[in-house]
Amino acid sequence: MKPSEISSSLALLTKVQKPAFLWGSPGVGKSQVVAQVAASLGIRLVDIRAILLDPVDLRGLPTVESGKAAWATPAFLPTDGDGILFLDELNAAPPLVQAACYQLVLDRALGEYRLPDGWTVFAAGNREGDRAVTSRMSSALANRFVHLTFEPDLDDWSQWAMGPGDLRPEVVAFLRWRPDLLHRFEPAEKAFPSPRAWASVSHILAAGPAAEIEFALYEGAVGCGAAIEFTGFLRVFRSLPSLDGILLNPATAPVPDEPSALCAVATGLARRASDQNFAAVLQYAGRMAREYGTLLVKSATARLPELAHHPAFTRWAVNNGAALA
Repeated sequence: MKPSEISSSLALLTKVQKPAFLWGSPGVGKSQVVAQVAASLGIRLVDIRAILLDPVDLRGLPTVESGKAAWATPAFLPTDGDGILFLDELNAAPPLVQAACYQLVLDRALGEYRLPDGWTVFAAGNREGDRAVTSRMSSALANRFVHLTFEPDLDDWSQWAMGPGDLRPEVVAFLRWRPDLLHRFEPAEKAFPSPRAWASVSHILAAGPAAEIEFALYEGAVGCGAAIEFTGFLRVFRSLPSLDGILLNPATAPVPDEPSALCAVATGLARRASDQNFAAVLQYAGRMAREYGTLLVKSATARLPELAHHPAFTRWAVNNGAALA
């Protein structure tokens, strides 16, 4: 399932308080989607890294109350309100920790502790075939979850990157041009392309690295092959016509010929599009090859949906209705 489908599924499962387990390769954004669901529903999120726990951490420490033994509930477990209790990396936790989660997941209780009615338990972990740190989940625990498999999706990721993710347009444009590099899991490599790694590349790029260390930093985030291609793409991106110049003269500003440059311009203009300049953006889009003009318009309206009500968009849609289908 792509991220948007995972989000919809988790929102529904939250309503019925049914536990879910997200499966996916390292770096695809499992924990981020859970956090976005909690934020969209306006509820709390308690993120627990199960791999860091001992069994006693969940049950709590024994204490004495009125001459009788009792268990002191851990402070990180919720006691009121609504929210999501997220057990990240659950299948990487030791078997005894997984066993301590049985009752919490199925019965919404752990010893004397009771999970409040407004809370839902979700968990996530890497697949066993990913060669990440995992322990085989027992069938008893696995049977308590709705299992959802997370697969990266470029359209979903691009919409997030150009909106709440606020990633650099160079990174988004590069992956529009080379979509197969959004996620290329290499178990034997320390660094490989993934949505999380590309977010790191964006943050590095935004910091303005010196030319002599720029490639090494990208290589350290996404691996050698992807870093070579991205660095080459950056040279193209940095030689493009000024976006300000395009917006000032959309009828005469040069239109690139190379596909990589067209992707870069389309993504850059989509990031700059606003109600004030959208007519100029659409005029330039009309001069681009149709697939890149459509990419520009779709990206802009995905970032700012209100642009779809702009008068200039209506005129553009009349001439390009088939491309929007």
